[in-house]
Amino acid sequence: MFRKIREDIRCVFDRDPAARTVWEVITCYPGFHAVTFHRFAHALWGMGLKWLGRLVSHVARFLTGIEIHPGATLGRRVFIDHGMGVVIGETAEIGDDCTLYHGVTLGGVSWNKGKRHPTLGKGVVVGAGAKILGPFDVGDGARIGSNSVVVKAVPPGATVVGIPARIVEDHTAARMAFDAYAVSGSLDDPLNQVLLTIGSKTEDLDGKLSELLRRLEALEGKDEYKQGDSELLRSVSATRELP
Repeated sequence: MFRKIREDIRCVFDRDPAARTVWEVITCYPGFHAVTFHRFAHALWGMGLKWLGRLVSHVARFLTGIEIHPGATLGRRVFIDHGMGVVIGETAEIGDDCTLYHGVTLGGVSWNKGKRHPTLGKGVVVGAGAKILGPFDVGDGARIGSNSVVVKAVPPGATVVGIPARIVEDHTAARMAFDAYAVSGSLDDPLNQVLLTIGSKTEDLDGKLSELLRRLEALEGKDEYKQGDSELLRSVSATRELP
């Protein structure tokens, strides 16, 4: 227990440049407080002291604004930054070295008993306001962009954004580093990428039609120019005039 607490303190310095001293982390970081309370509550839950575990969890929620069900499983060096509004459900599992920001929900989409909350692999970063809903896996090293809504499995190393969340980038092993809030400023939405691709292809097609029109006009008046060519020319001209 104490070894895990020491690791939880050290990981704050690795992921929050605002942290200055150990005493500051111990006294002023609600994410650290919530994780520490949860380790105690989870131990009580495992011993069959369900009500007492829920009571400890409830007190932690009142003090930190972070709600972690005592039945949830947290790995080592889990860091909750800022933390207000974080909700982690009963059957959620969070792997080692994960980072969650404020407003994150690891929730379920069913009232049925059994596994109904997500499982996060190692080193997952979940941006502020993101919702991960359902009993599926989020692979090791995945990044969940801020305010995303994830309703299906995320492959290892992928970055997802949007509602519903879509994969926008695959991280290689060399890039499996910490990204604050799970996205970078240069990351583009996949819908924008599709629109840009369509625009580029449209410009290319327009260029080809212009060249075809030029050649057909050059044939006009020559002996080999036939009635079919004239009709084709009119067809191409009409196509170019479309909005």
